[in-house]
Amino acid sequence: MGTEVNARSFSREERTRYRRRLLENLDRFAGFLGTAQFADTASIGVELELNLTNDDFTPALRNSSVLEEIADPAFQTEMGAFNIEMNHPALSIRGRGLLELEESLRSQLNRADELAAKADANILMVGILPTLTHEVLDGDAWISSGARYEALNTSVLQARGEDVYLSLAGTESLTRYAKNIAPEAACTSLQLHLEVSPADFAPAWNAAQLIAGPQVALAANSPIFLEHVLWQETRIELFKQAIDTRPPEMRNQGVRPRVWFGERWITSIFDLFEENVRYFPALLPELSAASSGSTDAGAPLLPELRLHNGTVYRWNRPIYDPGTNTPNLRLENRVLPAGPTVLDVSANAAFFYGLVQTLRTADRPLWTRTAFKTAADNFLACSRLGLDATVYWPGIGDIPVTELVVRHLVPMAADGLRTLGVDDALVERYLTVIRERAQTEQNGASWQVSVLSNLEAEGYDRSSALAELTRRYWHHMHSNEPVHLWPLD
Repeated sequence: MGTEVNARSFSREERTRYRRRLLENLDRFAGFLGTAQFADTASIGVELELNLTNDDFTPALRNSSVLEEIADPAFQTEMGAFNIEMNHPALSIRGRGLLELEESLRSQLNRADELAAKADANILMVGILPTLTHEVLDGDAWISSGARYEALNTSVLQARGEDVYLSLAGTESLTRYAKNIAPEAACTSLQLHLEVSPADFAPAWNAAQLIAGPQVALAANSPIFLEHVLWQETRIELFKQAIDTRPPEMRNQGVRPRVWFGERWITSIFDLFEENVRYFPALLPELSAASSGSTDAGAPLLPELRLHNGTVYRWNRPIYDPGTNTPNLRLENRVLPAGPTVLDVSANAAFFYGLVQTLRTADRPLWTRTAFKTAADNFLACSRLGLDATVYWPGIGDIPVTELVVRHLVPMAADGLRTLGVDDALVERYLTVIRERAQTEQNGASWQVSVLSNLEAEGYDRSSALAELTRRYWHHMHSNEPVHLWPLD
């Protein structure tokens, strides 16, 4: 959910002081990076955003009641009242770490689902809930309680000076104005964390940027928004537009969006924090009494810099955590949607961690052989078209993303996982899911679109078809059969 704030609005004086604090924090961070010892355990972690539904699979706007029943600090609120987030503790990927992650996720989600039922809610892992409607997002009950959410909604709208404009063109087209940032809450994701040292951060981030396109093509699971079939991973463009602080004039001038892929390969984690401060005004300029403080181990807290970082929505975000004993740096990979099953989630994680390991340690990194814009273009093409996309890959040229995955990326991911010490049986388990998903060309998005088409051909209207589609999705999600094996009838 990000760091909570106390205020719901901010004065000009507070914004001015916050800007000074940000610059001071940035200077302290630069000095600390050059001298400090950071944790270097290469641990991994997961955050998983979830949707809540009623028994008819419409959105259930009562996350506070669900969280009261779950009563576990690992589960927290998200922006939407129909969302919650689960945070999995860090663990080692070595040996059977990925299987530990899979089994723990399944156990926690099963328990949470049982307890959510006491609040008359179901838990669903999907990038965008297919049954979301205008009425839900335009109403007053969509937002979770908490000053941070209200302040963020207010700050985005004040920065824009007008309603949020959405224009999405895919298989179908959707254009509308929203009076709030509720469409942002429609986007639920899987966020993968990787702890890295300062020296290793830039290669890991560059590698993650390079593979973002193939990642999202494989895992696309958000083809429907407000009853329209749009991109295979609509969440990517919807999130960008829903929380865009730029009025049209600023966009026309080339001002950078807050949901940002980036514009260059980097040489240090500092590059990203420096860009955050240089390019993006504060959305939540709350001053901290601990601004100049440090942990007992001497790591600066840098509360303003960290709060600001949480409101710049990079698809691969840098994280600085002062910790309690040893500070750490993490790469937070944010491109993936939630779901469809725990096995699919675990396979997506294995693919990411293995590929990043191979690419970041290569003698001649692949990103040095391609323009950054090419990676950005691949990312957008794969978000639009999913497994039907063609991408440009250095040393190969234009290639269908499915062929790239099967012939080149899966073997690279396998090498990376073995280098990380992952058991051979688990390498085969998870990468078989990835390989077969690419070969069958069926991910969560293509399954949803095909089932919707079949239901409408049977005579269902769009609203009824989406309810039935979501019911079937929920059933298959609980089977834990990977999505490429889900039947279309």
